[in-house]
Amino acid sequence: MSRIDPEPTLQDEAARAGWLYYVGGLTQDQIAAELGVSRQRAQRLVSRAMAEGLIHVRLEHKIGACLQLEAELARRYGLGQCRVAPGLGAGADPARAIAGPAAALLEHYLARAEPQVIALGTGRALRAMVEELTAQDCERHHVVSLIGNIAPDGSASFYDVIMRIADKLHAPHYPMPVPVISDTPAERALFHSLRPVQAVVALVQRADVIFVGVGQMGDDAPLLLDKFVTTGQLRDMQGVGAAGEIAGWVFDATGRYIDCDANDRVGGVRIDAGREAPVIGVAAGATKVRAIRAALTGRLINGLVTDEPTARALLA
Repeated sequence: MSRIDPEPTLQDEAARAGWLYYVGGLTQDQIAAELGVSRQRAQRLVSRAMAEGLIHVRLEHKIGACLQLEAELARRYGLGQCRVAPGLGAGADPARAIAGPAAALLEHYLARAEPQVIALGTGRALRAMVEELTAQDCERHHVVSLIGNIAPDGSASFYDVIMRIADKLHAPHYPMPVPVISDTPAERALFHSLRPVQAVVALVQRADVIFVGVGQMGDDAPLLLDKFVTTGQLRDMQGVGAAGEIAGWVFDATGRYIDCDANDRVGGVRIDAGREAPVIGVAAGATKVRAIRAALTGRLINGLVTDEPTARALLA
């Protein structure tokens, strides 16, 4: 009795078309013939495979201009690690440009034979980085969150990356089981008095490498858009010089953490300036330039993955 193949879904077709194009090296005419569709449909299927993240492409060749920008950024800001990706053009999401280089840098640490403690912040750029990771078994390593994973309404934070990366790496993982920002300083202190939270904090403190996003503090601040602070609270922080935030901790243009109500209630671990272990910022985009420059100036981060337009702005 012969087995009847299931009817292919649209995603099945897109994945097959993407595979034939990027891995098989077939032309769109050849893909159309292979799949029995028109050339126009073959083209749409290949585009869909990329748009839905079914195919991941990394640029292995180092563009000379990007190499020069890496060297200049490293020299100016004393960076131990720096990666600059080509820009994707006006209107494109910068997180897409830097996801591959950031994933490759993280895989550099994952390839180490000795066990690593890898701490992670959160945000769109880190989520894109994790999506680009190659799935592998990394049971010898530990991944830990340095930011709370509970949103204001009690749900899991949407851009939390610990569960996603643990699924990719099959590694022991440690979420920070506290709100991103507690309602009161007393509530935060209560959470941090709990033994499981103290254990996670201790693990972060001895991390071998830390990857963080860098948030801007303009009217499009992630803290505001994700409803961790109100418009009034954002205005108050802007009034005392807020320039950026890392893991919810807000700092000024010199990279110093500001004295504000929100910083008294942040649930995660603060990255202290001048940390010796690598602290790699993964961030790009015109709206983030001020925040990234402040983090670099204050030595909150000592490594950077960004794109070409952002790098030029940081050096301007």
